[in-house]
Parts: sequence; structure tokens; C-alpha cells
Amino acid sequence: MLRKLAAALLAPLLAVALPLASPDVAAQTVQSLPDFADLAERVGPAVVGVRTSAKVGGGQQGAMPFPDLDENDPMYEFFRRFFPNPPQQGPRQPPGPRRNVPRGLGSGFVISADGYLLTNAHVVEGADEITVTLSDKREFKAKLLGADKRSDVALIKVEASGLPTVRVGDSSKIRVGEWVIAIGSPFGLENTVTAGIISAKGRETGEYLPFIQTDVAVNPGNSGGPLINMRGEVIGINSQIFTTSGAYAGISFAIPIDEAMNVQQQLRAAGRVIRGRIGVGIESVSRDVADAIGLGKPAGALVNTVEKDAPAAKAGVEPGDVIVRFDGKAIERSTDLPRIVGGTKPGTTVNMTVFRKGGQRDLKVTVGELQPDQPASARSREVPKQAAPSNALGLVVSDLSADKQKELGVKGGVQVDGVDGLAAAAGLRPGDVITQLNNVEVQGARQFNEVVAKLDAKKDVAVLVRRGDASRFLVIRR
Repeated sequence: MLRKLAAALLAPLLAVALPLASPDVAAQTVQSLPDFADLAERVGPAVVGVRTSAKVGGGQQGAMPFPDLDENDPMYEFFRRFFPNPPQQGPRQPPGPRRNVPRGLGSGFVISADGYLLTNAHVVEGADEITVTLSDKREFKAKLLGADKRSDVALIKVEASGLPTVRVGDSSKIRVGEWVIAIGSPFGLENTVTAGIISAKGRETGEYLPFIQTDVAVNPGNSGGPLINMRGEVIGINSQIFTTSGAYAGISFAIPIDEAMNVQQQLRAAGRVIRGRIGVGIESVSRDVADAIGLGKPAGALVNTVEKDAPAAKAGVEPGDVIVRFDGKAIERSTDLPRIVGGTKPGTTVNMTVFRKGGQRDLKVTVGELQPDQPASARSREVPKQAAPSNALGLVVSDLSADKQKELGVKGGVQVDGVDGLAAAAGLRPGDVITQLNNVEVQGARQFNEVVAKLDAKKDVAVLVRRGDASRFLVIRR
């Protein structure tokens, strides 16, 4: 009797519970998860590794850590990639002629079968030689056609035909939360695939670009590689990471492909990007300011400076004006203005609406031309004027500002302002940040030079150098 009663009570519960555990429902759940394998196979062949080198002084600083390895040995490539400045082996040799030494690793992708590729401008900056490696291990020497530092986009070309290409998507149609993948060469590990979602759109981290924010794992070496949606379309170029360690911390930024393609068209046609300017300094409009001046909402670009004789000055713009519309386009955020003005052809006269003293007024402004960036190849050949080296290593250094330390996530350190002699031969260059000298933490320029003065003149010196998002030791041979 009790058994029958229990069965009667449990029957409705079992009827509900059993379907939840059925194999069909479980299979449907598994099938709904994203599968990136087809995407990786389809897009991977069009993604390349980008390796750069620069000319430095002679010596054996670029020798392999195991000099008995032949170039045909499979381990030779490993040590060449991962130990570009290894400890020197064997007897010392006097300095020789200038030569190419490995300088950096990045990624890129093919946009046309006849050899045009996109990467980041910072990947190829300062390079004397660029080598592109395809997924099938073919290597080509690449020519830099143009690089735009403001957007961090570079166009390079290899002499080849029939190359696999990516399919370019529409970054204006992306949605927060959709799945994306990145393919690149983090730390030199070619054709590495990582996945995540789009975390935010229109993230303002640069002057001219609204970046795509993702949680895709991106590390040094991924720069210049494609961000791909689930349709296999490139929607961005991986460019930056937010990090306090130099490695992935869960926040990555990509250049929208729409912006990148506009830049590459100009680079292909003229080798540089032409942008408009009106000559104002701007800041955002806070809620308090908007309420105080009667603007109604915190929108527009608040003018804090007007350059003398600039287009804005000639149009009658005054400090304190809030630019709310430009060429018929609303300025919702202050960062909208440089992007809209930059995209306007120099010489064009447009209407600009400003809010001044409680009311709006329309002004006519003729857009000027923003001073173009020098091509990366030209910058690499500049010989900066610098004072005589202040220490025995051939380095001129200065203290890092508090803001720069905060930006880099370091305490102390010095910035390299000038370099020659031994330091130049080791690969240091102006702009590098030195955080450690042998085993001594670098606190500032004075302490750094004092430590250098006490070094044994016969011993090599190891310096920990921060360059971009990555840190590495460079050995200065004595």
C-alpha cells in the first residue's frame, strides 16, 4: 500500500525531471556552444607573422646561445626567435660592420591576393627590414608602403600572387556580447587562436579612433592580427592591451576595420593619411558646467584654447565656446570632434554650431590640414641630435614623470633620451624605459648614473628595458 502511494506521489516529479536529463536535450545544449575550429581553418592561412630587424653596430651581440647549432637544425629557429640577444659564447670579437638584428615580433593579415597586408604601425616602426611568414612557412621580405601613427595602422606589401585573403566585415554592425576570435603570434607563437566576446564599443582610448574592447587573450606579438566575428569576417585589428604587467589582463582593444580600411586606402594612394584640422584645444563638458551655462546636457566639445591664425580663430571661435555641431553632425562627446574634423577634406568650408553665453550661433570655418606623420621608414633613418653621453654605457637618461610611471605601472625607472656606443650596439634606443640595472632597481636618473659609475668596466651589464607593453633584458657588452 505504501509503495503504491509513494509511486503515485513521485510520478509527477519524475515526469518533469526525466526530460531535463535526456540525452537529446544535453546534445542540444552542447551544440549551442560556439565552435571556432572552422573559423580558424578558414581564416588562419591569411594571417601572417611579422618579424622586424634594425641595423646596429658590430660585435657578436646577436650570436646564438649555442653556436654549434647549424641553421638547418630545427632548434636554431627557436633560439633565434626567443633569444635575439643571448649571452655571448666563445672569445670576444672586435666590433664589426653594422648588421641587422632581430627587433620585434607582431602579426598581420592579407587583404588582397597580390600581396597587400595590414598590421600595426607600432609593429613596423623603426624597422630597417620586415619579414612576413605565412602559415605554410613561406617567408617574404615586405616593403612598408605607409604607416599612420595616429590610427596605428600600417600597410605593407610583399611580391607574391595568389595569396589567401581575409574577408573584411562591417565593424559598425558589431554587438556587445557577440563572440569573436583573434589569430596572431603572441610571444612569437605563430597562428595562435584565442576567443572571447566584445566587451564594449566606441571605447575612447585614442584621439582619432573609437576602439573595440574585448576580453580576447591578446599579448605582445598579437599586435596587428585580425579580430574575427563568427561569420569569419575581420572586424578589427588587435592593437592595444590594458595591463600592469606587460601581459594579458582581460582587456584588449582593436581598431575598427572600417577605420583601418579608410586609412589603408590613403596609404596605398599617397603613402600618408590626410586629415583636417581647425586649431582648437578641447575638453569634455561636465554635468556641472552644462548646468551652469544653461547647455541642458553634458554634450559637445568645450574649447579651452584657440590657436592664433588657425581656421577656428578666423571663423570667430572663442575660448569657452562649446562646439555642438560640425558639418551637420552632432558632437555628443568631445572626442567626436577631432575624428569628424580629421575626416573632413582640407580646404572644405563647413557650418559649425557653437553654444556661447546661453545661445547657439552658426559659424563658417574652412578646414586646414593637420601636419602629417612622417612615415615610419623615414623616422627610422633620423639621427636625433643629442648631448654627449652622460655615463660610460653611452646613455643619456632622465627621470620618469609621475604620470608616466602610473601609465606604465612602474615605480621609478628612467627614460632613455640619447644613446650611442655600447648601448646602441646592444639595441637600446631613445624612448626606452630602464627599470633595472643588473640586480639594482632603478629609482631615478641620478641614482642610475651613480650605479653606472661604480660598475666593473670589464663586466657586461644587463638592463631591463620596457618598450611598449613588453619588458626584456638587453645585455650591454663591455
